[in-house]
Amino acid sequence: MQTNTSEKNRHLTGMFKDRESAEKAYNSLSERGYTKDDVNLVMSDETRKKYFNKDNDNDTELGDKAMEKAGVGSAIGGTAGAIIGAIAAIGTTLAIPGLGLVIAGPIAAALAGAGAGGLAGGLVGALVGSGIPEDKAHEYEKGIKEGGIFMGVKPKNEEDARYLNETWNKHQGHQIHY
Repeated sequence: MQTNTSEKNRHLTGMFKDRESAEKAYNSLSERGYTKDDVNLVMSDETRKKYFNKDNDNDTELGDKAMEKAGVGSAIGGTAGAIIGAIAAIGTTLAIPGLGLVIAGPIAAALAGAGAGGLAGGLVGALVGSGIPEDKAHEYEKGIKEGGIFMGVKPKNEEDARYLNETWNKHQGHQIHY
């Protein structure tokens, strides 16, 4: 576990290798009062289809968040202009065909606000723009490409940060950073 408590980076982030470990981590957030709107999730579209498709049991908050409007983005088309034009209709979950990603949570809203420039920066740019150090953003991008599920949250206080860090480690989280 690597810890960085600088004021500049106040997000707790980590990678999860499968749906089960991600569900447990996500549930730990719910237990502490965080809602789906507080949590960033990023995964490849392939990972979403593997773990969160309509044939799987999605009757969980994490499953709902991963599936929420995910099909909308794939129907938009591959050009940045078409994606930008439809971002407002998608809400806080984006399916970005050109990058093959599903992005949910505040980071999706930040991407929408950044417009074409945010999308042009790719995943690393989006993560760095949300306060994640560039070296970690590259690690997370690699993990997502390898089928992992990225999760991040801005802890409300130091007690939450410690609790969530410990809990995510227990639930097979890796590359956990705060």
